[in-house]
Amino acid sequence: MPRLQADADRTRWVAVTDSLGFGGRRHRKAAIRMLLDQANRAMGVAERPGGGFAAWAMSQATPFLMRRAAGRVLVWVWKADPELLVVMAQVQQATPQLRAARAGLPMEYDDTETFRGTYLGVGEKLSMPLPADPRTPPFATYTWDTGSHFVNVTAVCSDRERFGTVIGAVDELARTLRITDDLALGETPGVLRIEP
Repeated sequence: MPRLQADADRTRWVAVTDSLGFGGRRHRKAAIRMLLDQANRAMGVAERPGGGFAAWAMSQATPFLMRRAAGRVLVWVWKADPELLVVMAQVQQATPQLRAARAGLPMEYDDTETFRGTYLGVGEKLSMPLPADPRTPPFATYTWDTGSHFVNVTAVCSDRERFGTVIGAVDELARTLRITDDLALGETPGVLRIEP
């Protein structure tokens, strides 16, 4: 299965994917709390008591879940304000069901623009700074279709007014995304890894 790699600027981003233990714990917890708050708001639910504990528990489990994903999912949070912006990249096999689901998205998802990645070539970008539903947070998605797989990047921001100030950094991060894969060497048991 292909894996993702990216060159995230460490002065702007904190990687959640490989942050085990105390490393990145505060950023993970803040990002998860923001995502839980946004989900509650989207469903019209008031903040639940004990939400801080749920964010803490999820922040402890997240690195292990990411490790099990084996490079198919990468997550970063905005270093200066982890509750402001979360970015997730993932690679998925392009099954007929996934293609049908993408074709059935609402009409506002047709407002994409061409986006060129350094390694993945031309893809699509959808930026929604002001979603129609005020409960929906501003977000941006980037998609590349490699033929056999979809590569998706989703950025969720908690502040509509600050979305425009951080989307440029998300563009830069998305451009560095690339796929790596293992190639079997004929009859030998070895594996050759080639950078793109």
